[in-house]
Amino acid sequence: MNIEVWLSSPHMGGNEIKYINEAFDTNWIAPLGPNVNGFETDLEKFLNQKVKVAALSSGTAALHLALIECKVGYGDEVICQSLTFSASANPIVYLGATPVFVDSEKDTWNICPIALREAVEDRIAKNKKPKAIIAVNLYGMPAKMDEILAICSEFDIPLIEDAAESLGSKYKGRACGTFGRFSILSFNGNKIITTSGGGALVCHSQQDKDRAVFLSTQARDKAPHYQHSEIGYNYRMSNVSAGIGRGQMEVLSSRVEGRRKMHDFYTEISKDLEGVEVFCEPNGDFYSNHWLSVITIDEKLASKNREDLRLAFLEDKIESRPIWKPMHMQPVFKDAPYYGGNFAEKLFETSLCLPSGSNLTDNDRSRIEKVMLSVLTNKKSHLISH
Repeated sequence: MNIEVWLSSPHMGGNEIKYINEAFDTNWIAPLGPNVNGFETDLEKFLNQKVKVAALSSGTAALHLALIECKVGYGDEVICQSLTFSASANPIVYLGATPVFVDSEKDTWNICPIALREAVEDRIAKNKKPKAIIAVNLYGMPAKMDEILAICSEFDIPLIEDAAESLGSKYKGRACGTFGRFSILSFNGNKIITTSGGGALVCHSQQDKDRAVFLSTQARDKAPHYQHSEIGYNYRMSNVSAGIGRGQMEVLSSRVEGRRKMHDFYTEISKDLEGVEVFCEPNGDFYSNHWLSVITIDEKLASKNREDLRLAFLEDKIESRPIWKPMHMQPVFKDAPYYGGNFAEKLFETSLCLPSGSNLTDNDRSRIEKVMLSVLTNKKSHLISH
């Protein structure tokens, strides 16, 4: 009987338990402690841009605090990439602001600089200058940062880089998660490394980090009693969760390598499949961790569609899923402004996320290939070992 092949399951390195035990042995269980400090330092060294990192309870919390630090409030507008997970947009609404969604471009599937400029200029013409721009590195693929940052600079709008899916990716040799005025990371259970749940806010000054930590610990003023002059949040990462993160940081590079090997596997078996394209870097400026490998299927050429393959996978207990449904197509955001064409919509209709974990086995890959070839061609599997 086949066991489940998951889309992206946690992959432990082994030393996580050492840091967890240290937390228990020293009774550092609260949302502060040596593991929190150590995890932040590990991330700062990995990102290698003299950044400051605040470890938090989720990537969503990090984005919420980034928006607050950008002074987003009620009645404001924030531009957001449409092709993304809802957590990229929801914190805008938390603050009473309005998301303005922008289409993707074909090279990276990320926010389109042409449509972004159109959105900025039109909102300014309507006397609604955006307070921030959220650009996402979709499935680990870096966005066109030079073009995006040029627009941000020209119009003096801060960039928030949603790098929740792109830890370990690089653009022109620079680590994703360091390009924004603020950047956010996620360590959810399905991410390239995990703290079971968790995230981080990447800042470029100690002052900004201190502000984030203050807000994430209920905004308690300096006083012998509990005094609060601002609204705060319970967003700080626990010392136990950070211990898991410290162990995961020890194997991050190998996890990136494992994900990229899965992408190579899909590239190899898809090269002779007509109408099937693997989502790849457009050129050498982009280095993706390939957190999730994605294919697009042109049913006119392949004679099958995305749903045919998804259902065939499901029958064999192999998890796959359509890509993110664009935010401007979501019922909850139906009234939000939108700029661009229908590229993101077409991707949603034709693309499928494939099992991408760094812990997948040769047997898992054999099963995946067998299903893909049975649906998309009449060829028999040629996989022996990868």
